[in-house]
Amino acid sequence: MAEAYVQVTTTTEAREDAERIARTLVEERLAACVQVVGPIRSTYWWEGKVVVAEEWLCLAKSRQDLYPSLERRLKAMHPYTVPEILATPVVAGNPDYLAWLRDETKEPSDAQGR
Repeated sequence: MAEAYVQVTTTTEAREDAERIARTLVEERLAACVQVVGPIRSTYWWEGKVVVAEEWLCLAKSRQDLYPSLERRLKAMHPYTVPEILATPVVAGNPDYLAWLRDETKEPSDAQGR
């Protein structure tokens, strides 16, 4: 069976938080790569009103089987009360890149404790 990959997105208010998230996920091998993009402008409902905010977008490249551990880790370190954490399946990709992604992330048994 072919390995399944995901791109997980989250946003933060501060660049420092985005960079800390990126570094932590990569150091802990929950993601092979995290790109930090920004600033971006987000418009959303929060506590009964429309909010427009400057945010930083994190794009984490990972494996689907690591998603539960990655989500738990993100929630534990994220400054938002209700952080955006969305996983989008990768339906196709450069086989060499996907092999690198697989090799640079934890084995599933290593991620169980997170």
